[in-house]
Amino acid sequence: MSDTILDIENLTVSFDGFKALNNLNFSMEAGELRTIIGPNGAGKTTFLDVITGKVQPTEGQVHFKGKNLKKRPEHQIARLGIGRKFQTPRVYTNLTPRENLELSCNRSKNVLSTLFGKTPAPEKRTVGGLLETIGLTPKSDIKAGLLSHGEKQWLEIGMLVAQSPDLLLVDEPVAGLTDEETELTGELLISLAESHSIIVIEHDMEFVRQIARKVTVLHQGSVLCEGTMDEVQNDPQTIEVYLGQKPTISPSQLRMLRIVASIAWSDGNLAPEETAVILSRLSQLFADDRDRQQEIAAELRDYLSQSLPVEDVVKDIDSLEQREEIAKICYEVIRSHSLVPHQPAINKWEAAAYRRLLELLELPPEVVKEIETDS
Repeated sequence: MSDTILDIENLTVSFDGFKALNNLNFSMEAGELRTIIGPNGAGKTTFLDVITGKVQPTEGQVHFKGKNLKKRPEHQIARLGIGRKFQTPRVYTNLTPRENLELSCNRSKNVLSTLFGKTPAPEKRTVGGLLETIGLTPKSDIKAGLLSHGEKQWLEIGMLVAQSPDLLLVDEPVAGLTDEETELTGELLISLAESHSIIVIEHDMEFVRQIARKVTVLHQGSVLCEGTMDEVQNDPQTIEVYLGQKPTISPSQLRMLRIVASIAWSDGNLAPEETAVILSRLSQLFADDRDRQQEIAAELRDYLSQSLPVEDVVKDIDSLEQREEIAKICYEVIRSHSLVPHQPAINKWEAAAYRRLLELLELPPEVVKEIETDS
């Protein structure tokens, strides 16, 4: 059984009467990769500030590996084994990635040895391994200022790892990154999680889905919800916080929507005709009254951007009737392009996603044939 590496009890931080954190309780085990999400003003940055000693709590306790961090200065907390990466990359732009990492590995930390001493062979091997891990070996000897924004993010993560912390705190690592850089950053953090405990704060939900194992949602300075990404995104309170409204559709109906939306999104584009099919068909399925159908259609539109990988959702659809309805609507969605002049009837990405969905739904072949014939 893993040991608890971080334990926070009844944590409150007040600034002139405003509670940035309000009676927050949180714990994580050694070896965890924990993702923390929440709307702006939820207290995410203050949460990291307290752990690292930048801000002292008004009330409550923070224990790291059993040691109380209260009133300890930042440098002492860092030496205990907590490292933090801020939102904006903090690297030495006039030095090379190799030199940046060598500085971070330097244990002596005095000016003369840093400027004039030779890098010991073990540290050279460590730096070489880190360069490979963060994907910067080909650019190891150019000025860091010439790196892309994403590469600077990776370099700072490497510099953090070079200090051998037990707990890595990573604040919005994919802000401003390209899609490719975002995916590579996720792969890097997942790789590092094999040997480190990591807390990642992030707004990008697609990135969170990529790396999430357990997600904590903060709201108004407290923990609102914890669980898997699927559990969190289907939690009514979380939906209300992010969308500003209480959902009126059931969790089961929401799962149906997300399955259909994930098929439509599989080519990276939710076309207007696909949106129309989804909103029309599901609103009719969820309500008989026309006015209620219009209300539901408006609500469903808000959830369309929150689709999940079908593998994460299909397992929770127990009803055979619902599985058949999902297949019917998804087939209509992928054929909706035929309504648009000069567009192929079904594009290959959506066709592949639809076939994968059918495998997961485990519908009898004759039922699938009937669906595709009648649609």
